[in-house]
This record gives sequence, structure tokens and C-alpha cells, in this order.
Amino acid sequence: TCAKIAKICVKENFAKGAFLAGIPGTVGGALAMNAGAFGEETWNYIVAVETIDAVGNIHHRQPEEFQITYREVKSARQEWFIAAHFCFPDGSAEETQQNIKALLKKRKETQPIGAFSCGSVFRNPTGDYAARLIESCGLKGKQIGGAMISLKHANFIVNAESATAKDIEQLIAFTQKTVWEKTGISLINECHFLGEP
Repeated sequence: TCAKIAKICVKENFAKGAFLAGIPGTVGGALAMNAGAFGEETWNYIVAVETIDAVGNIHHRQPEEFQITYREVKSARQEWFIAAHFCFPDGSAEETQQNIKALLKKRKETQPIGAFSCGSVFRNPTGDYAARLIESCGLKGKQIGGAMISLKHANFIVNAESATAKDIEQLIAFTQKTVWEKTGISLINECHFLGEP
């Protein structure tokens, strides 16, 4: 998990790795979408990755072999991440621990920690925040079936009461349509969908 990497960063005095404590997922997912928190992004600190292809061959890849942008990583090959090599600058143990404590405190205060969700639903549009746009459209607390836009952070959809995948997909589509109609801004999914609609 990203949280475990953050703990290693504390032990090794890598203060810049503290942001990983704010990512509620695994390193594989963080690599696949260039996950970030508090102004930092995963690929800022990647020096190499290892991937596996559909027939089981393992490849060593460099960052320049990927198109890396905000919350998106593209490759010309169909391969999956199995390892990452991070490089963090040295820092003090005290600084690293303080950074992680501050980031976790901020996350707890601003995000629906403890509620079932997939994390941030939409990417932040350039120069703005998805949560601000959703809230400005009066959608905080909007519910379809068991899926609800979090009252704590509008860019999170939480499972309020036995939500189905259909509930969540419908709420995502409704949110995108509403924000587009009221602001002219198109919200792009940050979460990835698997399986049939």
C-alpha cells in the first residue's frame, strides 16, 4: 500500500515521500494513474518500473517510455506494473514524521475517511477543483440509490446504504451532466471502471 511506503519513508528519513500517506491505495494503482496528494505526484519520484506483459515476460522500463500527465499514464504497450523504483531526497526523521502527521490530519479533516468510496471521483480541471464545482452546483448530499455525494468532500461518492455499481455510475453521470449544464466544464473521471456497465 502507499501508506506502507510512507512508513518506510519515515524510517529512511525521506521527507518528500510523506505525500504517499494521503493516497488510499496501492503502488500499482498509484503508478497506473499517477496518483497524488497535497501537491505531489507519484511519478515525480519514479526512476524505473518493472512491468509484465500478457504472456508473462517481465520488462524494465524508464519513465520516458510513458506519457505521464496529471492523473494519467499512457503506454504504447499492453503491460501491467509489478514493481517501482523510487528515489527520494534525504530529509530528517522529525521533518518526515511531521509531514506525514500533518498530511493525515488534513486528510481526516477534509475527506470522508472511514466511509466506503473509491477516493476522488473526478480529476481537477485546470485552474479549478472538481469538489468546488460539484458543491457550487448544490450537489453535496445528492443520492441515487445507495450512492451519495459526500457531505464532507464533494469529489467523493460514498456508499451510504448498500449502493450498487449502477447507483454509483448513475450518480457519476448525473454529476457530470449537472456540472456541464451549470458551468460549461466537463468533469473527467479519475476512477477507472472495470467490467460491464
